[in-house]
Amino acid sequence: MTLFFSLFADLEKLALIVAGGYGSRMGSRIPKQFLLLRGYPVLMHTLDRFRCYDGKMRIILVLPEDQIVTWNNLCSEFVFSVKHEIKTGGDTRFHSVQKNLGDIPEHCLVAIHDGVRPLVSLDTIERCFTCAAESGNAIPCVEIPETLRLLEDHGNRQVDRSRYRLIQTPQVFESSILKRAYEQEYIPGFTDDAGVVENMGQLINLVEGNPENIKITLKKDLKIAASFIEGLVNG
Repeated sequence: MTLFFSLFADLEKLALIVAGGYGSRMGSRIPKQFLLLRGYPVLMHTLDRFRCYDGKMRIILVLPEDQIVTWNNLCSEFVFSVKHEIKTGGDTRFHSVQKNLGDIPEHCLVAIHDGVRPLVSLDTIERCFTCAAESGNAIPCVEIPETLRLLEDHGNRQVDRSRYRLIQTPQVFESSILKRAYEQEYIPGFTDDAGVVENMGQLINLVEGNPENIKITLKKDLKIAASFIEGLVNG
């Protein structure tokens, strides 16, 4: 722990926001990251969380190429002033991250965050960066309050929910670790960055997330997010 701290504690922090959805499960022709939440596109709320955490932080936004003009128009329409860079993504989340790691410095702490998680708290961001500075990576998670059952070939059975966690973002890594992990070939089991890093033998560190930090996927999620967002204005 002390060794990692001495290596990573003073590194630059930056955020890589990945927003590649098209809103198919929303039943909307508008990509979900552009849908309005309390009067502003979801993605603007997301970027603003990182500006609130650190106004000098470098923010890189990854979008499908065919959505960049729409995003630029929205920024003009809503007079959105959070400073950020825009990059194009790939065919999958894995490829979107992999494609843009070349723009990340060799030694820094990079937070990879879902563009449609606009409710991450400042405390969660801070916990992730603090743990990653000490241990090389940090993944936010929350406990599962409901009963879980495991589906099997011939039925199902209850499992111990205390042994499971729901995983969130931002997932923070020391950049050289992340770059090394993304040299691997893509496999469908890579559903998040922690899985990619873990696959090369790295121990993953879990930290406390915040329950409001939901991923907006369905129409009902927008309503839930709207009810949460007031409490996050001050972190």
